[in-house]
Amino acid sequence: MALSDPVRVGLLCSASGSTALLEQSQWRGASLAIEEINARGGIDGRELVAIHYDPCSDPAVFRELAERLIVHDGVNVIFGGYTSTSRKAMLPVVEKHNRLLVYSQQYEGFEYSDNIIYSGASPNQNGVQLADFMAETFGARVYFVGSSYVYPYECNRTMQELLLQHPEGAIVGERYLPLDATREQFTQIIADIKRKAPDWIFCTVIGATVPYLYDAYAHADLDPAKLPIGSLNTSETEIHAMQRGIAAGHYTAAPYFQSIDTDENHRAVRHHQARFGADMPADMNWEAAYYQMHMFAEACARAGSDEIAAIMPQLLGSEFAAPQGRVRIDPVNHHMALYPRIGRVRPDGQFNILRESKFAVVPDPYMTRQTLGDWVTKLSTRDY
Repeated sequence: MALSDPVRVGLLCSASGSTALLEQSQWRGASLAIEEINARGGIDGRELVAIHYDPCSDPAVFRELAERLIVHDGVNVIFGGYTSTSRKAMLPVVEKHNRLLVYSQQYEGFEYSDNIIYSGASPNQNGVQLADFMAETFGARVYFVGSSYVYPYECNRTMQELLLQHPEGAIVGERYLPLDATREQFTQIIADIKRKAPDWIFCTVIGATVPYLYDAYAHADLDPAKLPIGSLNTSETEIHAMQRGIAAGHYTAAPYFQSIDTDENHRAVRHHQARFGADMPADMNWEAAYYQMHMFAEACARAGSDEIAAIMPQLLGSEFAAPQGRVRIDPVNHHMALYPRIGRVRPDGQFNILRESKFAVVPDPYMTRQTLGDWVTKLSTRDY
């Protein structure tokens, strides 16, 4: 390849299917970063180009397209995947060909691959904080509602272990629905929640059905000041798809909210709104895709190549001033050091940040060191 040839990466972000809403947020984050990189001269003068396919939210298609990107298009690095099922579908492909997958999504943890960079929060960077805050504020009797696949099952297993550390901790209900569940199915679950009266609801519903849960809740005359929903993945994007105000008063634990007050975030959001419109929200998926593309470009420039043997020593241990704060790729487990935060949804669909970490929290994807109240991950309280 000539030194003037473009650097090509694969981008697998669905434009259709159950998780398209969130994957398009990832696409916007990656695309914005590519535009910024090329505007300042590319990677040592080489244009950065994304070969983008639509996997249609189907794990089997993710696997097929990952193979196509590597074998047919000659791509060394692939960005994409939202569900853990899609990531697990691509994992054997990148391992077989010794290529790199950058997975820009928080997930359930308990995984490692030499061929994956895990960009989103590990369970010790969102689940521990949500369990501690919600149990402290509302109680530890919880009803679990999730989508029916690996991420909700594993997150609920971890959450149960955390909550049962409380003497009064109890799981009063646990329900899973398909990714194409109907509104009526959520109405039935909310009716069961009203009967069982938990202290709060732990939501691991994902994709297009997230608004159905919050809508059913709102129409059941429940009060988020007394029995709120707490989530690890309900972001500004899902809230934007709801009727205005429906999600107000509920909680999400995440490293990034659009309302974060950093210079890097203000600049990135300003660029995002200029490119995609002032009404298009940023979220945790957008931010992870955005900063990882920038980290890749910097590592590629240092390595002089995007081949995995050359670029991995430059990626592992590297840092970047992301919108959420200065992040770092752990050289041992390939996960990110991030900044846990607790946000409460405002009527306008943005978040008031109630607690946040002053320092980046190192990833512990196997939860080997975490218990409730273990404030290696302690968050500072903010006055809102």
